[in-house]
Amino acid sequence: MKTTRSKDGTTLAYDVYGSGPALLYITGASCYRSFKPIVQDAKVFATEFTVYSYDRRGRGDSGNTLPYSIEREIEDIEAMINKAGGMAYLYGHSSGAVLALEAALLLGSKVQKVVMYDASYVHDEKEKAEYKHLSQTIHKLLDDGKNAKAMSTFLKGIGMPKVFVLLLPLFPGWRTMKALSPTLAYDIALTQDMPPVERATRVSVPTQIIVGEKSPAAIHDVGRQLTKAIPSAKFAHLPGQDHMVNAKSLLPLLSDFLK
Repeated sequence: MKTTRSKDGTTLAYDVYGSGPALLYITGASCYRSFKPIVQDAKVFATEFTVYSYDRRGRGDSGNTLPYSIEREIEDIEAMINKAGGMAYLYGHSSGAVLALEAALLLGSKVQKVVMYDASYVHDEKEKAEYKHLSQTIHKLLDDGKNAKAMSTFLKGIGMPKVFVLLLPLFPGWRTMKALSPTLAYDIALTQDMPPVERATRVSVPTQIIVGEKSPAAIHDVGRQLTKAIPSAKFAHLPGQDHMVNAKSLLPLLSDFLK
């Protein structure tokens, strides 16, 4: 484990894998750098890139300076890019894709290219209203200290099969997932609005938008909205993949675009 500090003094923990161009891996909700699927992803990407996999604030071994804001997360990304040599490619998954887009807008030439997989904005006003209700439920559970219930409610609310959610407490990583529950509020803040299509027209870095073929229709709609808005953005369906993308299936597309 390595560490660095963000602009507000927050400690950021990270690991580095592989060699080649620098790629910063920005994870989505309920994930952290030591989570087995994240480690597996990073090692696959490391066959082509030097992968910087970090714990977003409030997760794993990173700090959690309050109050939270999206701007602080962008400062975290900038701190990680600085550790990578001052310039890097960004790969963001789910809410991490939202952060990758914000970084592209705010960090200028430090961001070389961006890959967004299944960016998880709400796609229309109906979904926004439903998500607001879910958000209120999650915040109430977190305020009451019911972290396990908050996590399971969130996962069911975003479409994870109920049977899988019921089985989660039997897995070794459940204790860590419960500990991550307070950061659900951060991911909700990132994804509670529709895609910022007007702001996205100002993205000046090459951008690859990818959606899993089996991902929800709302995710596909978000991908199309962003592709239309971002100048010269490329769009791709990844055959056979859903929201939990297989890194080996993703790597050829990732590598072709970034390299």
